[in-house]
Amino acid sequence: MKHRVLFTAPYMIPFVERFKPVFDKYNIELIVPDVRERMEEEDLMKYAGQFDGAICGDDRYTARVIEACAPRLKVISKWGTGIDSLDGEACARHSVSIGRTPNAFTTPVADTVLGYMLAFARRQPWMDAEMKSGKWEKIPGKSLSECTLGVIGVGNIGKAVTRRARAFGMKVYGNDIVDIDHVFITETGIEITTLHFLLSNSDFVSINCDLNPTSRHLMNADTFALMKPTAVLINAARGPIVEERALIAALQSKRLAGAALDVFEVEPLPLDSPLMKMDNAMLAPHNSNSSPAAWERVHWNTIKNLVEGLGIQFSYTDFTDDTEKA
Repeated sequence: MKHRVLFTAPYMIPFVERFKPVFDKYNIELIVPDVRERMEEEDLMKYAGQFDGAICGDDRYTARVIEACAPRLKVISKWGTGIDSLDGEACARHSVSIGRTPNAFTTPVADTVLGYMLAFARRQPWMDAEMKSGKWEKIPGKSLSECTLGVIGVGNIGKAVTRRARAFGMKVYGNDIVDIDHVFITETGIEITTLHFLLSNSDFVSINCDLNPTSRHLMNADTFALMKPTAVLINAARGPIVEERALIAALQSKRLAGAALDVFEVEPLPLDSPLMKMDNAMLAPHNSNSSPAAWERVHWNTIKNLVEGLGIQFSYTDFTDDTEKA
């Protein structure tokens, strides 16, 4: 039996020819649209009813899309960890299974957060810009050991960020809606506290929680008002956790010293966004997951989740040496 799969994961599309031998073994035919960042609801609706499974990135599989794709659609295999772009309730109603790779990018994302803290503390990007403009100016910096970090969301990534920060001698506060393992608390010395206390007492605030109804616009005008005017916000989680308009206002008014953003409410970030011209904002194109080793693991696990979701027995022996090296 041949299965048709909508293949829209941007990180996999450039290598689609590499994976086709594996898909051929499982009698899977691919539909590969032109995708820049993600497929929106209307983009997906054009293919409704045409595919049995999907390999996707942050595509907007809304309830409307799921309903239109049912009953043919059996599985959505998400490239990565976060599934906030998929309507889980609609998938459950229509018996669509969801696959993902938990803990996919913990190491590169945690490294990214630490890199942002070092950049702001030691002021390297700003000294580099001054030097290249012809100025010999010693911009004051500080040691991370003099700083306090607040971690919002103490899951796999939040824990990895905490361990890195503690290695640099930082005091770390944590906040989460679930209880944190006491062994981890003892190991790292993290102090679990309220969001109000964390925001009021942290020099850096790192957002590492999932996007869900409790975290959407968690960072807004009211929560920014709690932060130190010398504090820096770091978001390498999901864009809508931060109310971007409120963040821009806080940065423009110097209510907040800086922000490091890997994710945004609208992606790609519009070219006319005020963030594009702010020298107290460091920006990246949703790239904190960048790691060839991590990508490789996610590529194959995404394929495995798809195949098994289609009801086919999957075997890693189908990965030939030629396929792995291609």
